[in-house]
Amino acid sequence: MLVGYVSDENYVALSNVDFVFEAAGEMISARSLANGAVVAPIRPGSWRVTLSCAGFGAKRVTAEFSAGQPYQFRLLSDGLMGYAWPKWVRSGEPSEFRVHAPEAYRLELWRYGWKRELVRRLGWFDDHGPRSTVQVTPDGDFTQTGIHWNRQGYGSQWHQQKVVAPERSGLYYFHAKTASGDFFSFPWIVQPRTPSARIVVLTSNITWNAYNNFGGRSNYINAAGLPPEPTVNARQDLERFTRPGQWPFELRGAPLSFDRPELFNSVPEQAAITDTIPGRLASAMAPAEWRLLGWLEREGFPHDLYSETELHFDRVPLESYQVVVLNTHPEYYSPEMYFRLKQWVFQKGGKLLYLGGCGFLCELEFSDESTIICRQEERSDLRGESEACLLGLAYSHGGYQSGAPYRVLDDTHWAFANTGLRNGSLFGHHSLHERC
Repeated sequence: MLVGYVSDENYVALSNVDFVFEAAGEMISARSLANGAVVAPIRPGSWRVTLSCAGFGAKRVTAEFSAGQPYQFRLLSDGLMGYAWPKWVRSGEPSEFRVHAPEAYRLELWRYGWKRELVRRLGWFDDHGPRSTVQVTPDGDFTQTGIHWNRQGYGSQWHQQKVVAPERSGLYYFHAKTASGDFFSFPWIVQPRTPSARIVVLTSNITWNAYNNFGGRSNYINAAGLPPEPTVNARQDLERFTRPGQWPFELRGAPLSFDRPELFNSVPEQAAITDTIPGRLASAMAPAEWRLLGWLEREGFPHDLYSETELHFDRVPLESYQVVVLNTHPEYYSPEMYFRLKQWVFQKGGKLLYLGGCGFLCELEFSDESTIICRQEERSDLRGESEACLLGLAYSHGGYQSGAPYRVLDDTHWAFANTGLRNGSLFGHHSLHERC
């Protein structure tokens, strides 16, 4: 019978995966087909299954099988990646570093300001056993539930991998490097225990999650949930490409968990803040946010950093600040977040500095503190008004993927004081991103 399908962490079909099914003294072998299908002469019921494929971490699972209900097996490819959990904490609070590596790796903690500063060397990790730093990926659609690394085999106090957040608020990065030289970095948002500056910057970490397709889903591919069969060819299988002109496809997507690595947020080992940002997504995510935070530090603007998620749960003490800065890509906002900011601006006299693009375009809900549900471009459904009521402007697709300098129309405006710019002058010819 058709037992199920097997795919990698991006829900791409895997062929030639070896299977062994064991139950009640029986042992049956099978191998996956080109579309990831697993066909084996097993009876319905509970089986112990072993999976193995070159270039992927082997694993064992116990699963129930029945005719007409294909099981979704998932394997994790060899490589170096990781994330902190929680991804945002306050000074003095702990996070767990969750790293997947097929060999021993070294880990360091760095602070990303105008200059990258080494905070602490956390040591080498290999845990003695063969490939013991390889993580186990859950089966099924873990984009909705979270990937939960460090859950299997980390019960001993000797295997805890926690770090206490530094006293100073800011954007931090973990640097992981394997014995053979592979490198991966992942961000950590450290919020102040109590306000320490007049300026607060909100990260766009909800947008990071909405765009994160680790697991085979984001708000841009398979938004409604994983389809019955894994992807073989993206242009032939994904609705984003097979239904042209129909994007966005779903009015309300399925849940998206923050509990996943964000591969586009990795910053190269030797990167400097003045370097251009390689990659399509990185130019609008954490690597780009680092550039603004570093500039604020260079120019002498003390600031606190918060996850924008905390705004939804009313844990950003806006009344303690004079200025709120929205970073590169604050696209996804809940009504609670929107009206909290609007009240602070119009009723409390707060100053809102909008330095991003595509702001408040899409709305979302929180099903819990680590899971969001996105809504596509139905701006007025939940909050009842355009984002222009707060930002003064609204995004349209007309300027998508374009870039051009600005022209000065009124050089008497205070913004141009001491810049040397005059009416007709152009500025903004160059950008640090490589996207367009």
